[in-house]
Amino acid sequence: MRPRLVLMLKEPRPGRVKTRLAAGIGRVEATWWFRHQVARSLRALRDPRWDLWLAVAPEAALASRAWPRDLPRLGQGRGDLGARMARVFRRLGPGPVCIVGSDIPGMGPAHVARAFAALKAHRAVLGPAEDGGYWLIGLRGTPPAGLFDNVRWSTPHALEDTRATLREPVALVDRLADVDEARDLPR
Repeated sequence: MRPRLVLMLKEPRPGRVKTRLAAGIGRVEATWWFRHQVARSLRALRDPRWDLWLAVAPEAALASRAWPRDLPRLGQGRGDLGARMARVFRRLGPGPVCIVGSDIPGMGPAHVARAFAALKAHRAVLGPAEDGGYWLIGLRGTPPAGLFDNVRWSTPHALEDTRATLREPVALVDRLADVDEARDLPR
């Protein structure tokens, strides 16, 4: 099966995206940053080596004109980030599937290619983020039961908590920075 890369997105509306960033720079400015960052990511991540999908929240935004119409979309559904990512993995089947965030300015196709290459030898791969979280998670095979149980999201523990839920050796790829707050923008 062809590898699938999934970009997690929210509808780009002030007050709905990048709320922690908005606290430091304003809701409209954070939404502007988000829209432009996603457009850059979409240009960078279109690659013949994998199929690019969009996982959209909320479900009502599946028909949004904000994103390219030629890319397949699926709804993230309800719940915390872990519940939504687990749903994406279940819907797309046994993989290889990698899920990436939409707020990673340094991410490019070489980073994703290394993650898919790691999945040839491992059932799981993580791309660590500078803040203790991660910008990428990839799986080959059926997601394990309890995936993302007890993960402390938006904390420096998210990466290690997720590794614990995988219960097997996990490949790690490039460490990249994400943008959560205004102080992250200069990076």
